[in-house]
Amino acid sequence: MPEQTFSEILEETIEQCRVMDAPLSVRLKGVADVVRGLSPEFSEIVDRMVARLASNGVGLAAPKPGEPMPEFLLPDENGHLVSLAGLLAQGPVVISFNRGHWCPYCRINVDALARIAPEVKESGAQIIAISPETGRYGSELKAYAKAPFPILSDIDGSYALELGLLFWVGDEKRSAMQAGGLDLSTYQGSQSWMLPIPATFVVGADGIVLARSVDPDYRHRMELDDLLAALRAGPASHAD
Repeated sequence: MPEQTFSEILEETIEQCRVMDAPLSVRLKGVADVVRGLSPEFSEIVDRMVARLASNGVGLAAPKPGEPMPEFLLPDENGHLVSLAGLLAQGPVVISFNRGHWCPYCRINVDALARIAPEVKESGAQIIAISPETGRYGSELKAYAKAPFPILSDIDGSYALELGLLFWVGDEKRSAMQAGGLDLSTYQGSQSWMLPIPATFVVGADGIVLARSVDPDYRHRMELDDLLAALRAGPASHAD
């Protein structure tokens, strides 16, 4: 039998980790460990990019627990405009920023959110995901995760920029991604090579942030138990 390619091994790993009965952090680490084993050079490039973002304080200015979440008006995967005010009129909102349908960690994260959507609904809240991709690729991510919530398109990254989450990928990381056959301009309709730091905000019905997870390392996301705990605690919870 021919040896499996990098892509084949990665896809197999993603599926194994996606359905793993383990905390989200463990599932994501499973993918990261395989990537590092397959290509230490690529993982070192990611490490350098993460260190650059951390040293520049990217994400530190994002809304903190106890602060208001800025308004947005963004199209969903079908082109329908969705506003934060309209969502908050129905109750608390979980806002998840993701890099795109092509990102293994985002796929697992959105899939995990889809799996807890019933529990989120029981808390009187709803989930939305935001990515810088066009609606076509937002639809692909939604279909992959069987997500019962919208995938909103922040096409020019203006909302991520307002929150202090937007960053330039950098020449080294861009070259590595292109060498792997990944061209962000195809998915974003832009040559900017800008991405948001993956982040999750739990926002109360009053528009005040209850909890957040903001990490320049895209291999990390908010734990699901922490997300649900923040919703259940309500306004008394202001956890970073």
